Amino acid sequence: MRTSMKVLLAPALAVAILAGTGPAFADDTTPTATETTATAPPDQPEESDLAEDAPDTTAPAPSDAANHPANSPDRPGCDQGWYYYPTSKNKDYHRGVGASQANYNGTSHVAKSSFTSEVAGTVGVAVSGELNVKASVAVVEISGKFGVTVSASLTAKIGNTISADTPAHKTTYASYGVYRLKTYGYSRYTYVDCGKGAKKNVTIYTPHRVGWAIWES
Repeated sequence: MRTSMKVLLAPALAVAILAGTGPAFADDTTPTATETTATAPPDQPEESDLAEDAPDTTAPAPSDAANHPANSPDRPGCDQGWYYYPTSKNKDYHRGVGASQANYNGTSHVAKSSFTSEVAGTVGVAVSGELNVKASVAVVEISGKFGVTVSASLTAKIGNTISADTPAHKTTYASYGVYRLKTYGYSRYTYVDCGKGAKKNVTIYTPHRVGWAIWES
């Protein structure tokens, strides 16, 4: 016997990670997946000024760009513009699409909880700091630096299902969405005479994979 109850737990824009035993990933091409649940609710990213809309255009040149003259024909210069340099990576953070789901097991034995994604949504790049280049440029640099596959956006679709064991008198929670890789780096302007501008620190969350965050209480 299983008692089921779905409740709305968090806004669609909640950002979360799967804590504990690690993320339970379920690709959109896989209709069913089963993973062990974590026992703690997802955390929030640390950055309070996280911007969900990354720039789609390159920032203008600094005001002192005119002070860096072009080199002579016999002395080639540099390609002037903003560049992004990733320096280190952190871990995956989960951004849910739609409200989280929950199932309470009111029996005295372990019961199976099943969850199906009911809302589709696309998650893009999020930024804290000054990126100054297009999000697509940062994605290429991050992929090359760390040997990972990240994207400018990923879409979580309707109909993906996951199952988990719910202990007696416990509630299992599930949120479907996109895991984003958190990385650190900086933007820097290169002048035509190869001079370098000041470093602009930036933290970037790039879509990494589609999947579920599962936890219980």
